[in-house]
Amino acid sequence: MDEILASVHDGVALVTFNRPQARNAFTLRMYDRLHALCGELAAGGGVRAIVFRGAGGRAFAAGTEIAEFETLRSAADSERYERGMEALLAAIEALPVPTIAAVAGACTGGGFLLACACDLRIAAANARFGLPMARTLGNCLSVRNLARAVDAFGEPAVRDMLLTARLYDARSAQALGFVRDVVDDAEQAAERARQLAAEIASYAPLTVRAAKEGLRRRRAGGRDAEDADLLDTCYLSDDFREGVDAFVERREPRWTGR
Repeated sequence: MDEILASVHDGVALVTFNRPQARNAFTLRMYDRLHALCGELAAGGGVRAIVFRGAGGRAFAAGTEIAEFETLRSAADSERYERGMEALLAAIEALPVPTIAAVAGACTGGGFLLACACDLRIAAANARFGLPMARTLGNCLSVRNLARAVDAFGEPAVRDMLLTARLYDARSAQALGFVRDVVDDAEQAAERARQLAAEIASYAPLTVRAAKEGLRRRRAGGRDAEDADLLDTCYLSDDFREGVDAFVERREPRWTGR
């Protein structure tokens, strides 16, 4: 079976990590495929939101397949691996449409970073989040990937999970603002994520894209990041005129993305 599954329905793409027998641990080939898929989804004009999930209900993604680390024998190997992870996470962050992680079970290591790179997260009650490498593999994160975790989860909690190998449950992650909603199980998490994606897909697409890109630029360049293109795209669009007209006429706007 394909280890990364993807489908699109009514503007919502569903991407499934499909190695349930290995708790959806990623092979290097899977990372490469996901990176390529991000490019395909970014180029596809019909996608307005993306949901990521893990197959089987026992894990979103339990990091990287351990056998893959056996090939890391030199400084060049380890740096190539971390730079590859950085590039993949940057590609997810740069997707022009909102991304939602539907998390059930283990969401650890590289899987946790994938969830951090998404815009929103829905968790099943059995979700567990963490970076337990001090207890398991003895590796570490690049500073860029560490920053991603801190931006999404908060520095005190990331410091705690790195130094103590603690796994945070769904409610704890929700209390920190990392998780939007907590539901009973994996299927409910996926369905809630699909509903949320469909809701977002019904909104003004240029506004949603500008909001996401503006936040990305703010993280990278601070409050003085360039924004003229984002302003022009929205304020000079047909959708902006439609939004104003619809508000005045007291009707629902009809968004076209133009």
